[in-house]
Order: sequence, then structure tokens, then C-alpha cells
Amino acid sequence: MAAEPLKTLFYPFEAEALPLPRKNARVLFLGAEPGFRLPAGFEAALHLVQGFRPHFRALQASGHTVTPRAEGEGYDIALVLTGRHRGQNELRVAEAVERTAPGAPVVVAGSKDDGVDSLRKRINMLAPLEGHRPKHHGVAFWFRRTGMETAVALRAGNPDHVIEGGFKTAPGMFSFDRIDAGSKLLAANLPDDLKGNVADFCAGWGYLAAEVLQRRQGLTALDLYEADFEALEAARLNVHGVIEPRFFWIDLLTEAVERRYDTIVMNPPFHSGRAAEPGIGAGMIRAASKALKPGGRLFMVANRQLPYEQVLSAAFASHAEIARDGMFKVFSARR
Repeated sequence: MAAEPLKTLFYPFEAEALPLPRKNARVLFLGAEPGFRLPAGFEAALHLVQGFRPHFRALQASGHTVTPRAEGEGYDIALVLTGRHRGQNELRVAEAVERTAPGAPVVVAGSKDDGVDSLRKRINMLAPLEGHRPKHHGVAFWFRRTGMETAVALRAGNPDHVIEGGFKTAPGMFSFDRIDAGSKLLAANLPDDLKGNVADFCAGWGYLAAEVLQRRQGLTALDLYEADFEALEAARLNVHGVIEPRFFWIDLLTEAVERRYDTIVMNPPFHSGRAAEPGIGAGMIRAASKALKPGGRLFMVANRQLPYEQVLSAAFASHAEIARDGMFKVFSARR
């Protein structure tokens, strides 16, 4: 969670560099994450936007109004929490401009480690800043929404991506600018006899699911599970065929999978922010085991250094490494 940048975002209000919004103001909060604390006297209604399912659910559980995509327009103020992806940050600022009323302040904050200073300079060239404040290892800056020129320029600099194979992606998604090498290795080692009900866990924008559809002889159903809402929306555009896939926006670590499958393919994440978190992949392995029918098979790829063998032994009747290269290893396991 972005604990420090969240503090930075609200610091201009605490420091009285910006006035608190009036009580009946409508505040759009793009990139909202759990754990933020509002300054004393900040009583305006917040409309939170968060497409990462675990954060979305945590915000909902805290009683906030939250949607995976921004809705409505004419907001009195916009707050933008930035992350590690330059293009995604610029698109969030563009959306803040598009959805606020003329003259509304747009407040942006992020970590210095994630390049917020570069973003501040970029925005200042498009819309002169009213001010900025460094705090909590980050920077907050703000400007007024005038026309749409800033949004137009930011969107022009971050057009929709179409990569090898005609896949549509966008900044901020995992491997948005190329097909992931681990996923390619897994796809190359999938059997040609996939049949029955198949699921792609951690489906991203749909590369592996599209590869599964190429082996559709004997396939009766294909379901995609993904925690990133925008990636799943991209997968809706990228994965189609004779069999119509089903799409599930879900946190596989905390939400149960109701269907049961003959085969699951998976390239699980193993990072939380910058930190390596092998426990995420281990949790995905256990979730896959629960979602498979007796005798069902899992095919997954992982970085070579990740110690998943013990988890596979505990969750499956048998498993084997079926391929590897300099970076990745591919496992097959049977429930």
C-alpha cells in the first residue's frame, strides 16, 4: 500500500497551502488506495476509483463509495495518487482534467522513487502549477483545470497499445508493451489436447487464454480470472473465438472460485509493489488446487529462483518441471 504517498497527497490541505473543499463538494479520487486519513475538517464526499480488486474490496469494506472506473463529470476537485507507471500516471491526470469542472483544482501526489518529480515537470509544461509541496518522501503538486488542452496532450502521448499478435493493452498493465517471456514459455509447453473446462488464473490482458483457444479441439469452456479491472477489460477485446470466454474480476487469494475445471493455466504475480512476495504465487497455487476437479491439471510458469516445489507437493498429488530456460521454469501438476 502507498502509505507515504497517501500522506503526501493530503499534506497541502493540512499545511493550508490549499483550502479544504466545502462540505457539499464532489471530490474525485483516482488511484485511491486503502489506509488514507482525511485531514481534520475535510468533510466533502469522496468518489474513489480503484481497479485493483484487493484495494477495491478493502476500500468498500471501509465504507467508501468506490468504482473500478471513473464515473460522472463536473467534479469540484480531483485527487490523483500516482504509481510506478509513467503512462498510467499521465492518463490518470488526463482523466482528472476531463472529469472536473472548469477552474477546479487537480491535486497530484506520489513517491519520489516512482518519478513524481518528472511528472510534475511534465504537467508544468502543459498547465502552469499553482504550487507544490515535498513531504513524506514524495511530492504533491496542483494546478487548475482550464480547458482540455492538457488532457488532449497527455492522451496523445499515451495512445492505445497494439503489440505483437494484435493484442490491445494499456500502460499500467503487466507486460503492457510486449508478450511476457515467461508466458511465452508456458504457452510453448502447453499440451495440444486441452479439453473440457479450462481457466486462466491471473489472466492479465489475455495472452495465455488466446493461446488456449488455439488448442480448442475438445474445449467446452474457457474462463479468465484477473484482479486488474482494466487488464480484464482489455482481455475482453483480445480473447474471442468459437467458444465465448467468461471473465471474472476477482481476487483469487481471498475470493472463492465457484466453478471447477479440468485444466488451469497460470502465470502468477510474485511482486507486491517493488518487493518480491513469493507468498502470492503460493496462494495462487492453493487456489488452483481447490478449483480443479479430481485428476485436473495445472500448468504454470515461475521465475527459476522461486521455491514453489514444496507448495506444489502439498497441494497436488504429483508435479513435475517440464521446461525451463535461463529465466523461467514451467510446472505441470495433477490434483
